[in-house]
Amino acid sequence: MIQKQQLSLLNRADEACDLLRSHIDQQHVVRIISHNDADGLTSAGIFANAIQKAGGKFHITILPRLRDSNVKDLTKSRYKLFIFSDMGSGNLESISKLSGDVIIADHHQFPDEVDPEMQVDYKKIVHVNPHIFNIDGTKEVSGSGLSYLSVHDYEYYELAGLALTGACGDMQLKNGPTGINKLILDEAVEHETMTVKDELKLAYSNTQPLNKAITYTYTPVLEGLSGFMDKSNEFLEKHNIPKDKLLHQLTPEEYETLKNELTSINENIYGKTYTIRNIRRELTNVEEYSSLLNACGKNKEYTAAISIELGKYNQMEFAQSLLTKYSSNMQNGIEWIKREGSVQEENIQYIYTEDKEHKQVAAAVSSIGIELGILPDKPILSLMKMDNLIKVSSRTTDNMVEKGVNLGVIMNQASKNFNGIGGGHNIAAGATIPADQKDNFIHLVDEMVDYQLNN
Repeated sequence: MIQKQQLSLLNRADEACDLLRSHIDQQHVVRIISHNDADGLTSAGIFANAIQKAGGKFHITILPRLRDSNVKDLTKSRYKLFIFSDMGSGNLESISKLSGDVIIADHHQFPDEVDPEMQVDYKKIVHVNPHIFNIDGTKEVSGSGLSYLSVHDYEYYELAGLALTGACGDMQLKNGPTGINKLILDEAVEHETMTVKDELKLAYSNTQPLNKAITYTYTPVLEGLSGFMDKSNEFLEKHNIPKDKLLHQLTPEEYETLKNELTSINENIYGKTYTIRNIRRELTNVEEYSSLLNACGKNKEYTAAISIELGKYNQMEFAQSLLTKYSSNMQNGIEWIKREGSVQEENIQYIYTEDKEHKQVAAAVSSIGIELGILPDKPILSLMKMDNLIKVSSRTTDNMVEKGVNLGVIMNQASKNFNGIGGGHNIAAGATIPADQKDNFIHLVDEMVDYQLNN
């Protein structure tokens, strides 16, 4: 039985699909604006695939963050339909000034003072956001899931794989899919576009040899192996398992030995994996697919990501080289965290970098640092210097969220105090602030976390 809130969200998404269909039927070029992470790239990819399959045309722009100035630039264009995917809910006022119709498929929290049902007489704005219907957009559905729902009436069930890939990129599958994500997965299995099976959940297992796959596995953490290439090599040699084979190349006996030994370290390393059917092997595993797209996003190679999602693989080798480089940067980032740790404040901690490679992975390695026990379990800010600005990525754990921490609210409100912008989820959020306000920002965030924990 679909819950009332879910049904309301599905009905809202159907409105979006009806609006999209009307513009495709009128042969309007659809303008898509989306985020640059794995979730945003899959969100854009889902809309692009659906529009292409339906015989329409589109123009995509990928952005690291949606500013009101970006929206203002769009007011000069003559598009009849704008789609904002995995972004837009924090920019409703500026978006309402666009001349064309609008679809927003976003799972981020919107500011408390903003009316999420904002409408303008001469056009239609369809806001597909789970928080409007009291559904948790942090765990139950991602931007890509909402994009999938917004094209659902076309019955392109093969796009469910992209929806779950985006959800995986936003860490929504780490304890198995729930809510809307579970509905999408069940439908994909029913229509035979995805399969679910129990197997070892090693990172990059379709493309990286076992020694690297084990070393780069941080979710779940393999104590003594995750982050340690030399220890992973010793482990494989000890158990007579070839370190240069891919996981699927192992003999049944080698696989069973590996499974038994790894589950003795962490039983969660063996469990449900989500596989996309009828696609290149490198992309079948949603976690590996999301990592590939994330690597493209971090390197601003958005064309490569979107073309792969559209089934054009001429840039596949290039994308995989980006993934290899990103994996290496991640490993270097872990070593950086092990070596330098974080700066401790009373209620939060932070890391700061101006290094180009560290900036790519700072947010990810800060979370991994907590998982590995290198850093304490309290909210962490990753501060990355960008000319005269600082990009802030904040992360915390389920434990801290349960105690009352909401980073989305903090990033939104704290950044405004310094003429910056920010927002996101309770467990992960971001902001951009003037560089000369770094210390003041850190102090304010520390105070705000203290207030949330004690009130």
